[in-house]
Parts: sequence; structure tokens; C-alpha cells
Amino acid sequence: WPYCRKRCSYCNFNTYVVPAVDEAAVGACLVREARTLLHLGQVQSVTSVFFGGGPPSLASPGSVAAVLEAVAGAAHLPAGAEVTLEANPSSTDTPRLAGFRAAGVNRLSLGVQSLDDAELRLLGREHTAAEARRAVEAARGLFPGRTSIDLLFGLPGQSRDAWAQGLEAALGLCDDHISLYQLTLERGTALAAQVRGGTLPSPPQDLLADMYHTARTVLVAAGFRHYEVSNFARKGALSIHNLSYWRADQYIGVGPGAHGRFVPWGEGGRRREARVQTPEPVAWMREVQSQGHGTRSRVVLSPLEQLEELLTLGLRTDEGITHERWGHFCPQLSLRAVFGAPGEAQALQEQGWLLLDGSGLRCTWAGLAVLDSLLPDLLCQLQR
Repeated sequence: WPYCRKRCSYCNFNTYVVPAVDEAAVGACLVREARTLLHLGQVQSVTSVFFGGGPPSLASPGSVAAVLEAVAGAAHLPAGAEVTLEANPSSTDTPRLAGFRAAGVNRLSLGVQSLDDAELRLLGREHTAAEARRAVEAARGLFPGRTSIDLLFGLPGQSRDAWAQGLEAALGLCDDHISLYQLTLERGTALAAQVRGGTLPSPPQDLLADMYHTARTVLVAAGFRHYEVSNFARKGALSIHNLSYWRADQYIGVGPGAHGRFVPWGEGGRRREARVQTPEPVAWMREVQSQGHGTRSRVVLSPLEQLEELLTLGLRTDEGITHERWGHFCPQLSLRAVFGAPGEAQALQEQGWLLLDGSGLRCTWAGLAVLDSLLPDLLCQLQR
């Protein structure tokens, strides 16, 4: 769903603020593209559906229901399949959330970002801390055990103490899933311009590392499993849908700017393709109406490119890359054959960043915090 009511100061997502949205037209195109791409992939069964974007809580429950009906009509959608909707606290009153639940949504991801009003103003968010609290409470009432909250850290001027206090406040409020994202100052955003212009301070790297370490320690002590670089869950409440990305499963992207990774069996394809849909909504709708989908680019992924994606995504999780999953992509050469020989991976194991054992290849607790700095060496070894 590409539309927002306003653009936050840190956002460079594919979102659009427009005076009015023709929801019937957008919804019809989402339905048509979903059907087309599911047919193209000859998809038999769908394990999860994730509504993301600008946020989709601005769409009506009827539009969400129509997409889910289209998915269930084109492929098997099991009764218990995870169906997540991203939502902003400013568009989540209880009747609206109840409408989404009736439409088939069974998991909610709330963009809380902060529980401090000054920080929310800095981020350009529409909601207040009080509204965020009410939204989380309403969501937990309707989606108990399946409400996730997003938090941002590393804001310009944010102190370690302020972050620790925000984390404690979130722990007192949250359900069983938390996503923590270090703020990235993206080029072209208002916040990046303020930092570059010197009106806001740039957070020191050591402070960012301390904030991340604090969060991991606090959340694990509270019973959360740090199952992915940015994600924490307790009581088994992991995001099934996001795990499918990190495990390099196939997925279909529907809507303006959406990404997908799947084999287009329906047109004679035999190899997985990386697909990106047309980003601009009006152009995307025009393409869907004329040809059934708005795919702007499609690239056939080589076996090496698929292994590179498996490596960079799989190492983000605490389970890492299992021998079985590696064998699915590379039956002719084992994980041990590639990364067990003398080289970069062995050095990283000796330094305490990486583990290669009977389970597979994964980062240590320390390694997970510095994954981006480990990957270049590992990719070099893989490419050889």
C-alpha cells in the first residue's frame, strides 16, 4: 500500500502523499496483480501474507479482505497461515482493527518507533506516546500474542540513558515481538539534511554499538530470543513471514515497488528471478490494467547469486544457514567444503565471530552485532 498521510523526517520508502486515493482502483489492481503472479509462479500453497507499505492500515478492511480472497482463490491459503498487517498508531482505533481481524488479519506490526513525545516530533511521526500506548493495548486485545512493535534507536541527540528508559517503557507495554532498527540517515530525507547542515548532531558509532548491546542484553534478560539481527521474540512468536526471507524461500511481491523472488513456471521459467514492480502508483496501475502485472525489472539469478543471498540473509538469524538449506541451493558442494577449508571463514571462527558445526554456519552472539563487517570476507571466499 503506497500511500501515507505525511512523510516522516527519516523516511525514504516508496510512499506517496496525495490529496485523494482511488481505493477501489488500487484495490482492484492489487487483486489482479496477486492473481497474475500467483498463476505465473504456479503457486500451490501460500504460507504467509504480509501487508506493508505506507502503511496499509490506511486502506479499508474491505480492500485487505479482497486481496486475501484473491490469494485463497489462486492458491491454498491454510486457515492458520500468518497474515500480518503493518499499522501506524494514528490509524488503529479499535473498530478499525476489529475490521482488519474480520478480514483475515491475525498479526499486527505497529510502527511505534518511540514512546517519547520529543523523539516522535523529531521523527515527524503523526502520533503521540499516549496514542502509541493506546494503540498497542487495543492491538493486544484483538491480536493477543501476535502484536509486534517497531522501535528506532540512534536518533540525533539521543543519549544512552534515554534509550534505556525507552526500552524499559516498551517492555512494560509490548506483547511477544519487538523489532529494533538503528536509524539510518538516508540521503534526501529531512533528518539527513539537518544532520548534514549541522543543526542536529550525528550519533557517534561507539554510542550506537552501546545502544544495540544494551537492547540485546535487556531483551534477552526479559525472556526474548534474539532470533535475527533486528528482531526479538518470546513464547515462540517469531515472524513466520520474515523468516521466509531470511531462509531464502520464494516470495511474490505485489503492489508499487514490491520485490519478489520466485520461479515463473507458468511462462516456462526454470530459474528463480528477482522481480521489482513499477514504483510509481499511477504508472503501476496502468501496467496492471493493461498486462495483469506491473513488473518493472526481472533478473534471472545465477546459482552463485542465489548462494550470495542465502549467505547474507541466513547469517542474520541465530539459526544461521543449516546444512539442509545449503544443500537445497548447492547439492554439489557442502557448507564444510566451501567454508571449512583454510581461509577467511576459518579465521573468523578462530576470532570468535563465526561457528561452523553439525547444525550449519552461523554467527556467534558477538558476530551477530558486526555481521556487515564479516560478510565481505565470506562473500570473497564463496566467490572463489
